[in-house]
Amino acid sequence: MTGMSLPITTQDSNLKQGGSAAQTPRMLIPHKYAWTAPFLLAAALLLAIVASLCVGAYPMTPFHAARVLLHLLWPFGHGLAQFNLKEITVMKIIRPPRVLLAALAGMGLGISGTALQGMMRNPLVGPDIVGVTSGAAFGGVVAITLDLPPAGIIVLAFVGGLLAMACTFGLAKLAHGGNNSMILILAGVFIGALFLALVGLVEFYGNVFRIRDWIIGSFVNADWTKVASIAIPTLFGGAVLMALRWRMNLLSLGDMDAKQLGVNVSVLRWTVIAVVSLIVSAQVAVSGIVAWVGLVIPHCARMLVGPDHRRLLPTAGLMGALFVLGLDDLTRSIVHGGLPVGSLTAIVGTPTVCFLLWKSQGKGWGRE
Repeated sequence: MTGMSLPITTQDSNLKQGGSAAQTPRMLIPHKYAWTAPFLLAAALLLAIVASLCVGAYPMTPFHAARVLLHLLWPFGHGLAQFNLKEITVMKIIRPPRVLLAALAGMGLGISGTALQGMMRNPLVGPDIVGVTSGAAFGGVVAITLDLPPAGIIVLAFVGGLLAMACTFGLAKLAHGGNNSMILILAGVFIGALFLALVGLVEFYGNVFRIRDWIIGSFVNADWTKVASIAIPTLFGGAVLMALRWRMNLLSLGDMDAKQLGVNVSVLRWTVIAVVSLIVSAQVAVSGIVAWVGLVIPHCARMLVGPDHRRLLPTAGLMGALFVLGLDDLTRSIVHGGLPVGSLTAIVGTPTVCFLLWKSQGKGWGRE
């Protein structure tokens, strides 16, 4: 793919040829320590999950929350009698599924945005930009209007997301042969606007209140069914993308170089598109639109560990989980869940993207 030539190509070329760190884009972590980032972020995520179980409208100390969970998972006789009904309800029904749902949603969006940016060699690409989020939202609202079960919502959301992505690539190919990444972004904006208009049309004739609460992005009605619905596609899709991490590095060199190195570019690109559509559709189906995460988080992860997808994909997934979980904790602790997370991610994400664009003006992916 030609059009925007980005320094990610230089970085990955250096990785293959043993180039020095001085030749690669500047990272916040020294190159030789970059592999530690995913492990540190994984430990931070575990701590954040524990802390998230303690905050909310009914706060608890970590020790007390651990005691309640211990008795719930392995009751000792009548040990639960020492806790009141609110504590048991909060730790059994409300918080664990919501915390896991927020973490999985952020993880899926972080991985998906990273895969799209690497595949298209463009830092301005994200699930929201190329239309997959809007397409998944359209499929989801149709399923909600038809009163389908959660599995039906995910299936229609996946179909809508994949359809929107196919329309984006088709329009870009008609406009410029499919080789200009800026044309691809414009096509995504147009297709996304079309599907958002269709969402509004369905909302007008459908269950307005249920769709409205879902479309703005929220984890308020989290349950274990939703956790399973997002966990399976996210973990499966993440594993597939990790298995393709070397090929994605080669694709970052450009289509011609990747073909010469034995990569079937067309198959790889459509595989990534299908997997990203599945992950994003599962997230949209269970929690609505959570905007900008797939665009902002890959930037931050790349600044931290560089563009090598071997460490970039897990880093972006863990950072996305921490970001969305932290914002959800904010809504639960300050406004008691009354503010939708999708609005917060847009409020935080928009100025962040503007700052990153200003900071990297004329520098592509952050090259000095």
